[in-house]
Amino acid sequence: MKGYDKGALAELHVLVDHVGPYHAGQYIFRAGEPFEAIAAVRAGVVKTFIDDSLGNEQVLGFSLPGEVIGLNAIHGERYPCNAVALDTVSLCRISFPRLSLLATRMPTLQAKLFSLLSAEIGKAAVLAANYRTEERMAAFLLDISARYSRRGFSANRFNLTMTRSEIANYLRMAPETASRVLRRLSDDKVILVNQREIILLQPERLAQMAAQDDANA
Repeated sequence: MKGYDKGALAELHVLVDHVGPYHAGQYIFRAGEPFEAIAAVRAGVVKTFIDDSLGNEQVLGFSLPGEVIGLNAIHGERYPCNAVALDTVSLCRISFPRLSLLATRMPTLQAKLFSLLSAEIGKAAVLAANYRTEERMAAFLLDISARYSRRGFSANRFNLTMTRSEIANYLRMAPETASRVLRRLSDDKVILVNQREIILLQPERLAQMAAQDDANA
């Protein structure tokens, strides 16, 4: 890692535990458990969610390889949500108290932590505005595309590990609405849907659709 001396790298290395695999449906942590560590997803996809007062699941997000889970537990010192594996997941688990102590001596590490926290806050942007259903789906697909692309994967061809119902829940729409929007995008040749594989045929069209909400805000 650029800017770190060998001693600092050695200290950072011993903080990391490789954990997993977690299999589909297995919990990584549950809401209310004491916060001890953050974790970077090495492989697989993790869903975070809460249960509302009626016991209904509300999906908060999906974490892809290279992304960090547990950051939203820093303030309250307990995990405020559940995290569950959607497929076979492996993690790099990092003790947060020890990481925080090390960050006080490594400004670049501290800056990286602030950057991760900023990205966590930004994830809510898709849901913060009053998007129409089609625009919300376009923004979601573009967001997944950009996140895969940043990690060296294809921006235009990827699998959606999550179910249609989970996507609909996250986007705050009915499952049948999500299916209808995806079918319309497919019929219009904007995307190609092959079971869980999505191919973006016209990403520029998706970008135009997502941008319409900004114009209407």
